Amino acid sequence: MKIKCIPFYQLNLDEMYQTMALRQEVFVVEQNCPYLDADGKDQEAWHLMGFDDSGNLIAYTRLLPKGISYKKYASIGRVVTSPNARGKGAGQDIMKASIEWCSRLFPNEPVKISAQTYLLKFYENLGFEPVGKGYLEDDIPHIGMVLKS
Repeated sequence: MKIKCIPFYQLNLDEMYQTMALRQEVFVVEQNCPYLDADGKDQEAWHLMGFDDSGNLIAYTRLLPKGISYKKYASIGRVVTSPNARGKGAGQDIMKASIEWCSRLFPNEPVKISAQTYLLKFYENLGFEPVGKGYLEDDIPHIGMVLKS
């Protein structure tokens, strides 16, 4: 998987289209969860994209500095893997790259995520630990998780 991480205003139109299409395919259609994806945070984010050998976007995350999603934490969000790429390690690869990029972009800042609870073990294996109680976000069970330092 080829990784590319750039700020919003450096995305070209094809990259922007691919990221929005993948996010909608999984979060809105597959998970049957109508929600406002364009939440005003994309412009503040770094967009980490994973492409296959044919140039197709197969995995994506959005990296945000402290103060955008969480007052005291940088964050990784909109974590998504294409249905065509699941079970091949793309999710783990994009998260490892996201953690590495957060350490470069936001040095010495703790990182927090809002994890769908069914993926708790996946994120624990990447070094995150649950914080607080579970909650519903867009009617999907979630839990806050912080990357161990």
